[in-house]
Amino acid sequence: MKNLITFFSLICFCSAFSIALAQESSSDSDFNSPIYDRSEEFINNTDTIPDYRSKTNKLKLTGTIYQADGTTPASDVILFIEQPNENGDFELRKTGDERYVLHRSWVKTDTDGKYTIYTFIPGNDRRYNQLQQIFPMVKEPSLPVYQLDTFLFDEDPLLTERCRKRIAKKSDTSRILTPKEKDGILVAQHDIVLSTDRVASN
Repeated sequence: MKNLITFFSLICFCSAFSIALAQESSSDSDFNSPIYDRSEEFINNTDTIPDYRSKTNKLKLTGTIYQADGTTPASDVILFIEQPNENGDFELRKTGDERYVLHRSWVKTDTDGKYTIYTFIPGNDRRYNQLQQIFPMVKEPSLPVYQLDTFLFDEDPLLTERCRKRIAKKSDTSRILTPKEKDGILVAQHDIVLSTDRVASN
């Protein structure tokens, strides 16, 4: 059992480290980002992910996005998410030569910085011992796209105490969501504070 816990902790650390590297290597001018796959004029502050109604662990993910000061609501910010299905697999689709993840969603904050996404809790990929994760990125007006730390889940069996401690050292633990059942659906409140390391687009 001790060896198993150590193995899971190592997987968790490697996963968090690889995400950090991906963020550092992302290009500010990468207009091939999937965040651009939907025209901004069709994005509202509420969206529903594909196949939502057929999922068992339905999730209402809602919150406020704030400016870097942590108190001023940020309006017209696009939040994009993509995630694996309930088995932990990314379902891919193809349009022409383009391939994309099926389970993805876009919202744009209202004047109060509010957003709501109806989605579901993703599964673990048991083959690679991957955590339950939702992969988000944001796009502010006139600023480049950047990735956020993945959203995790408090009741994930692979999210060990050692893994939590490593996450706490490297990132904000508010990324660990704690959904509560309300009116027959799981609800998770998650507020986001935008990064201070932002550069205006040319």
